[in-house]
Amino acid sequence: MNRPKLNSAELFRESCFVGGEWINADSGATLDVDNPATGEVIGRVPNFNAKDTAMAIAEADKGFHVWRDMTASERGDLLYRWYQLMEENVDDLGAIMTLEQGKPLAEAKGEVHYAGAFFKWFAEEARRAYGETIPGAKPGQHIVVTRQPVGVSAAITPWNFPAAMITRKAGAALAAGCSMVVKPAEATPFTALALAHLAQKVGIPAGVFNVITGQPQPIGEALTSSPVVRKLSFTGSTGVGRKLMAQCSQNVQKVSLELGGNAPFIVFDDADLDKAVEGAMASKFRNTGQTCVCANRFLVQSGVHDRFVEKLSEAMKKLKLGDGFEEGVNQSALINRAAVEKVQRHYEDALGKGAQRVAGSVPDGGNGNFVAPVLLTGVTPEMQLCHEETFGPLVGVIRFDKEEEAIRIANDTPYGLAAYFYSRDVHRVWRVADALESGIVGINEGAISNPTAPFGGVKASGLGREGSRHGMEEYQEIKYLCMGGE
Repeated sequence: MNRPKLNSAELFRESCFVGGEWINADSGATLDVDNPATGEVIGRVPNFNAKDTAMAIAEADKGFHVWRDMTASERGDLLYRWYQLMEENVDDLGAIMTLEQGKPLAEAKGEVHYAGAFFKWFAEEARRAYGETIPGAKPGQHIVVTRQPVGVSAAITPWNFPAAMITRKAGAALAAGCSMVVKPAEATPFTALALAHLAQKVGIPAGVFNVITGQPQPIGEALTSSPVVRKLSFTGSTGVGRKLMAQCSQNVQKVSLELGGNAPFIVFDDADLDKAVEGAMASKFRNTGQTCVCANRFLVQSGVHDRFVEKLSEAMKKLKLGDGFEEGVNQSALINRAAVEKVQRHYEDALGKGAQRVAGSVPDGGNGNFVAPVLLTGVTPEMQLCHEETFGPLVGVIRFDKEEEAIRIANDTPYGLAAYFYSRDVHRVWRVADALESGIVGINEGAISNPTAPFGGVKASGLGREGSRHGMEEYQEIKYLCMGGE
């Protein structure tokens, strides 16, 4: 197994972290994890079943009763120290992430900084779990509203952001006073286990933060069928989200879902085209197009269509494809062969329906999991890439004439996670921002994620918000105290 040399070798763990201990599956079963750039197996992790998961839930319940009774300041101090340890170990955490997920090393380190920022933010928010007072309905009566932790929480996280999708959930949950069981994606468990090692090093009490690995179905069923688990947060596909939401109904668990997207990127005639291209590159090619808020459909007004395509094509030529550990690489391997085949399918469908390739290489699948960025024009709304998340470096440009047409096309999807548009007309900015059916709107901005802002979608893109003070509210229950007078 070829692994990069780490400054702290103990960060690479091949056991689960439960109740403050490093353990394996009771059956001894394991899962292989490979490097998407090479296909080489880099390690093995336990394959937990329902019984193993039930044990982890029980440990989280023990941890919850310790954690909730600590002061908000004590919890905040530990979260802040956890953030500091992430910063101190950014090189190792980035290397582990690139090894298992494939993203360029510089980008992986950037994610570690971003992920740590959630612990830093929620370390401060832990101290701000404010309640309220309400005037009584009769003389002598006092009404007080308090916030309490919901209880044991579960997180099921995706492979595309192995650190940030955990810290965005766990930071909020732990700040609120909840304990958590985290189930990372099978493809990227080692980043999660490295975070668990840092939690242990910080002194997070046993059972408060648990990481379990294995196939999703038995673990998911155990988490959603347990009356002890009071909250589930999931980031992933809409199809899986629907199933988990249905399963959570049996015990009326609170649910947060950050699901699929189909983000439009609209460029109006009055846009600053250089800024629009800069935003398009940031939005589309981050993580080689494998983000839930990635621009999926480019809508460009006729008056600037040709100039925008030309400028975007020139910018795309500067992208470098290769192994994430290679110097200067900013586009890397997709997560697996299925991801490559989806890009191929969308590309071939678009060409078959009249689109034209104007830049980039044909995604022929002859280079393992690597797909070079490609730009198509003549795209129309009935093509697959306009209805499904491509999750890869394929750009399809739709030409439109009127503002109303762009809004109609942008909203013609069951999804509503992110949307982007570029315009210098202040009146248009407000009109379009109000009209777009999306939980997040980037206006003259292609990089929209921020720990201080509420992240989440509408329609089939999910429920609830992560990050910001609203993210912590997802892990709190409101209690109303009515105090009668004499």
